[in-house]
Amino acid sequence: MEHGVAVALACVVGLLCGSFTNVLIARIPVGKDWVRGSSQCPKCEHPIAWYDNIPVLAWLWLRGRCRHCAQPISARYPVVELSVAALFGLVALVHGLTVMSALLAFFAIITVALSAIDFEHMRLPNPLVLALGIAVVVLLVTDAAVAGEWWPLTRALLGALILGGAYFVLWFIYPRGLGFGDVKLALPLGAVLGYLGWSVLAVGALLGPLVGALAAIAAVAKARKFTGVKMPYGPWMICAFWIGALWGVPIATWYVDLTLGLLG
Repeated sequence: MEHGVAVALACVVGLLCGSFTNVLIARIPVGKDWVRGSSQCPKCEHPIAWYDNIPVLAWLWLRGRCRHCAQPISARYPVVELSVAALFGLVALVHGLTVMSALLAFFAIITVALSAIDFEHMRLPNPLVLALGIAVVVLLVTDAAVAGEWWPLTRALLGALILGGAYFVLWFIYPRGLGFGDVKLALPLGAVLGYLGWSVLAVGALLGPLVGALAAIAAVAKARKFTGVKMPYGPWMICAFWIGALWGVPIATWYVDLTLGLLG
């Protein structure tokens, strides 16, 4: 299969998985069954027909409103679908069709769901974080077995301990500024980054606080006050993870070359 075709197909599959991601976002925080039951309008709870549930296109066709009650449907739905599709495409572009790609595709679904939930509810549900952990163990071991290289698993363990340990220290020092859910999320994120390489881990780990700080500055500027501004940190940790997982090696190489050039 040509690489371009594989990327295009990955985007299409990502759109479909993005629709499922919206189900997780809507149901898990309120304790609803996310396995069974048809999709419903969040306002009138009328069942949504399959042709009104086509990712992105249905929302555009209906102009962002329910066919039955005409109440607006959040733009979050197509944004989530497009986000998952974009991540699927980027994973296929950068990593090809591999076991690692399967793991990162699963991460795309769950991390987008976690980000949306954290923005809306200021928490990271344990079932989703646990799902990431299970996927990491199963698929990283599978990838190592296929490649016949077991050292990366040690690096993955160290990555989880380094990133998880760093956020645990931050949480212990200032628990009001960081939730323990962020500490738990750092474990699977650090494991994948470490498995991909030390430079990838360094980029993903160091960018987390930087992206979070920039987001905090933006939130303070928007609120026009320095105290009482609440902001989730999970989405920014996830953003840094994806930058590291997709472009960690070239970013690290660029930084080292730049530093050596300045010193030289």
